[in-house]
Amino acid sequence: MDSPSHDDATPQSGAVTSKEVADWPSQSGKVVVPIVVGIGASAGGLEALELFLKQFPPASGMTIVIVQHLDPTYKGMLPELLQRFTPMRVIQIVDGMHVRSNHVYVIPPNKDLILRRGILCLHKPITPHGLRLPIDHFFRSLAEEQCKDSVGIILSGMGSDGTLGLRAIKEHGGMTMAQDPATAKFDSMPRNAIVAGLVDIVGPPEELPGKLIAFPRHLLPVVFEPVNMGPELQSALEKIVGLLRERKRNDFSLYKENTVYRRIERRMGLHQIETISNYARFLEQNPQEIDLLFKELLIGVTSFFRDQEVWETFKHQGFRALFAAHPAGKTLRAWVPACSTGEEAYTLAMAFHEALDLIKPSGRFSLQIFATDLDQDAIDKARQGFYPVNIVADVSLERLARFFVEDSGGYRVTRSIREMVIFAHQNVTTDPPFTRLDILTCRNLLIYLGSELQARLLPLFHYALTHNGLLLLGRAETIGNVGLFAPVDNHA
Repeated sequence: MDSPSHDDATPQSGAVTSKEVADWPSQSGKVVVPIVVGIGASAGGLEALELFLKQFPPASGMTIVIVQHLDPTYKGMLPELLQRFTPMRVIQIVDGMHVRSNHVYVIPPNKDLILRRGILCLHKPITPHGLRLPIDHFFRSLAEEQCKDSVGIILSGMGSDGTLGLRAIKEHGGMTMAQDPATAKFDSMPRNAIVAGLVDIVGPPEELPGKLIAFPRHLLPVVFEPVNMGPELQSALEKIVGLLRERKRNDFSLYKENTVYRRIERRMGLHQIETISNYARFLEQNPQEIDLLFKELLIGVTSFFRDQEVWETFKHQGFRALFAAHPAGKTLRAWVPACSTGEEAYTLAMAFHEALDLIKPSGRFSLQIFATDLDQDAIDKARQGFYPVNIVADVSLERLARFFVEDSGGYRVTRSIREMVIFAHQNVTTDPPFTRLDILTCRNLLIYLGSELQARLLPLFHYALTHNGLLLLGRAETIGNVGLFAPVDNHA
């Protein structure tokens, strides 16, 4: 999207002039996008923003984008109010505006916002006013745009907006922060994010800028090649893997070293530890940090109906093939390893019901789903089947009405869907697999595992599936002639 011309605009309009655009730093003709710090706030947020901005260094080189819950009819004075607290220029966003370092951008009322290639794009809200989640919406685009450089901060506010957005940022390797609920005028927004285990740093708003600025200076290089590891680095990594194995009874030695190391360096950055050897000693002295690193390594990449087109294809073609293979009907068996907090397993159950309505098979079919994960806390949450209101970003109103019931400010999966799924703790690399499966969905697990472990699991999946059973993989895990889902010709 090209930025519109704003030559005639006044500074108060929030517009950026063509001369300013020409002055932006570039490499090979491309605009260099600064690190964008997304801040979500709601009720009580003005006081928190004041404390944050007063302590944020005006020449950090970063960009701040504030997504505040505002009444649609509100004629905002927020940029003018915030300008009192910082020497950085505070601008109300207009559609097509490029971000610049050392600037503060504020969302206007009754708009949703995304970041694409350094451009702030406004559009009409995609959900009704009562269900709007503008913080989640922006944080997700921020995560996709800036990946490991994304930063999301939740300040005072009511509800749970921002929690799923922080999950996306954390999944992409970014940094997440939240206001200490004890200091928030309204604590539910930061508290929900913290309880979900998605926040790296918690503190009063005036302390967060210092922690944020300190973090990047202590990060190790982004590009990490295991083949270049020296003996000291390799020894420290093996020591950390050993500590994880001893305390958590899980062996990460066969996981991709790049993945393990990236998660370790995030923890090092948070604690401002310069070398991996020092971090290994820190783990020895602080067993609770081993627990936190373990959680970091198991961050679940999940949401309801993730990759919508995949589920539509599976619903129309995958289930149709299974129904056709068993015209008299059958109780189908499915396994969802690495199920995290249950969204994928419940999605499969819902897609099955939609496929029954769509295809209307002559036989009588039911579906039994086994969903497993290494993280016991995730399994416990999955069993509850309770999710925040934020899921409206992924679940249509029709599906909400059919498969969920409103409960305590969120949504609970209906009993009929929950009873289709059996959740259990399992280490897929060491525990026996489920067998006689018609469906095995394994998305975004294999990409974290080394080639040796992949080679061990693929034959196991083949063994677990029945003749012409379906294997559903993630986009990054398609291998050889195996597509997103493919029948397995198993005659064993």
